[in-house]
Amino acid sequence: MKDQRLDRLAEIFLTHSLSLEKGDGFLLSASVEALPLVKAILSLSGRLRVFPVIELVDEEASRLRTSLLDPSDEDARSFLDASVRWDMVRWQDLKGRISIRGVGNDSEMGGVPADRMRFVADRMRPVQDLVINQRKWVVFDWPTKGMAQKAGMPYDAFFDYVMAVSDLDYARLEADESILAGYMAQADRVRIEGPGTDISFSIRGMPVVCCCGRRNVPDGEVYTAPVTGTAEGRITYNVPTTFWGRTFRNMCLEFCQGAVIKASCDGDADALACILDTDAGARRIGEFSFGVNNAIREPIGNILFDEKIGGSFHLTPGSAYERADNGNRSAIHWDLVCVQRSEHGGGRIWLDSLLVREDGRFLPGDLQGLNP
Repeated sequence: MKDQRLDRLAEIFLTHSLSLEKGDGFLLSASVEALPLVKAILSLSGRLRVFPVIELVDEEASRLRTSLLDPSDEDARSFLDASVRWDMVRWQDLKGRISIRGVGNDSEMGGVPADRMRFVADRMRPVQDLVINQRKWVVFDWPTKGMAQKAGMPYDAFFDYVMAVSDLDYARLEADESILAGYMAQADRVRIEGPGTDISFSIRGMPVVCCCGRRNVPDGEVYTAPVTGTAEGRITYNVPTTFWGRTFRNMCLEFCQGAVIKASCDGDADALACILDTDAGARRIGEFSFGVNNAIREPIGNILFDEKIGGSFHLTPGSAYERADNGNRSAIHWDLVCVQRSEHGGGRIWLDSLLVREDGRFLPGDLQGLNP
């Protein structure tokens, strides 16, 4: 029996996220597990007269391929350089990308040496920069049994949960987010305080972006970027994070003149240092964002969902987005999340002298639409 919710997701991707027009070509990169959604997208593509280039992806195959790419191997370097050239030619004629990931085992890449992960990320950066900054794109994570297990939910219940938090009234969300964006656009200093956290930075003059289903599904965040060199203080993240196949908990970063000078975590400290040493930009912040999707309440170990948690924020080491560009460039963009609702320890965020959010709830009257 066909699930009509997949048709709804296909409609969001093609008409809202990518806003494709008749004759447009786009890349559909999808996990082999997500074939039911791929078929729904293909069906709607036929009615809209848009044309996908299809890439089916498997986690284990991706790990095996990445393991082949030794940074000390001249042939591997030449191959990746050629891959970039091929992709840059292809992207001349593609309007956007739909990425449907299927995370069955988020530790699958853990067996790949960190230097190879860093090597591939660095070599492929021109393509990533082009797609992220010059094309329309949207990311969705197909609900897998591995994700359900990590979230502590039966698979059927988890599938229903993913569908529910993804199909939002994005027009209404955008209207509410735009009010918060107005506060942020007028602010100079941001100060964040909470357990293990007291950090401040400037966002003066930086663009502010409302996220409402045009880049991520599910969505619900309002982001900008710190002025380079202004971050001072310490931040402790209370949401576990997985990056390059390794999981880190209770990560704490200390900043001086905008750069991480000390980092600790419960996990592989050497791997953390390796990630932060990817390049100079990996130790600076490329994004600051409020999470405002109140259908998402608790971490499930998947950043696409966790960074949108109502009452959260994320402060991201790595590359800035072109739409809110502070000039920071890096091969990584690592969204690290802290939930500030009272049951998670609470916390406060000021925009200049205005206490804008306390214990995860916005205080100004015209921001009440962003509270549960």
